[in-house]
Amino acid sequence: MADESKAPQSPESLRPDVSGSSPAPSAKGASPSLPTRPGASAPLQVPLDNELSRRYRERFGAAILNALEDRKQSILIVDAAQLIEIARYSRDEEKFDLLEDYTAVDWPRREKRFDLVAQLYSFTHNMRVRLKIPLRADELPATLVPIWPAANWLEREIFDLFGITFRGHPNLKRILLPDEWQGHPLRKDYDILQQDIAWVQENLGIQSGQ
Repeated sequence: MADESKAPQSPESLRPDVSGSSPAPSAKGASPSLPTRPGASAPLQVPLDNELSRRYRERFGAAILNALEDRKQSILIVDAAQLIEIARYSRDEEKFDLLEDYTAVDWPRREKRFDLVAQLYSFTHNMRVRLKIPLRADELPATLVPIWPAANWLEREIFDLFGITFRGHPNLKRILLPDEWQGHPLRKDYDILQQDIAWVQENLGIQSGQ
């Protein structure tokens, strides 16, 4: 009589039992199943209504144009006309003692073409707030040097690369490019290659190496 324990098994009998609570073992080296991808992701920017934004609104009213949160970062959109007052309040009352960074963004199709962006940090509270200041192309924002001296070189960089002129700056001149350079390279409509060729030919008398 044949030994049934050594009889060949059918493919059906080799399939794992998935009827129980324990998952079937995966093949050696196989990657685990990935979770189902969620639908549309949440928006990065949401309205901000916390104690900080409420204090700014109570103090400056309509000069706080908007308040947003972006990935846990508090952002206040402020009117350039009250930039100095808001900056001084930020330093003296809210204790944002450090101007970490100051730069700009160009939106050439927008009525207010530029956003100044000031990143502030408070050593006292270990927190940050970002100020955004919309500007027309011909608008002259007040310098922040009297509030944070670090703004001196940062505003020169913004002037050099974006062409924004800061009213009251003690020494507003280019900081990265030669004084004779034409235009501002971080404007979206700027042809940097053409300007480089023109400057090299005019000032060095040679063809550009680009």
